[in-house]
Amino acid sequence: QVRLLETGGGSVQAGGSLRLSCVVSGLTSIRNCMGWFRQAPGKEREKVAIIYTGGSGSVVYGDSVKGRFTISQDSAKNTVYLQMNSLKDEDTAMYYCVAKAGGCSLDYQDYFYKGQGTQVTVSS
Repeated sequence: QVRLLETGGGSVQAGGSLRLSCVVSGLTSIRNCMGWFRQAPGKEREKVAIIYTGGSGSVVYGDSVKGRFTISQDSAKNTVYLQMNSLKDEDTAMYYCVAKAGGCSLDYQDYFYKGQGTQVTVSS
């Protein structure tokens, strides 16, 4: 059984930083796609960052977080991180870790495995 466990959410002042972690267990494929999506109340879900955990390690970021957020992986720990810097009020949302075997997709619905979410609240 595949499980994703997100940690690291919380409340922070605008301009601050947070690091989210997502530990994946039970995913036997060695070439996977993992990432983060977020959804704020009343808004559509949006892509934050996606990383291919296979050889290329390709990364895609949502336009609103480019230059501020960094996604990375630690394959030995089966963990994907999202370092969030220069946080803004509009980054407030529930952040969801996602995973799928094989290649990456920009569509949340294509990710078979999803975490429960971790709340990030940014206040000014």
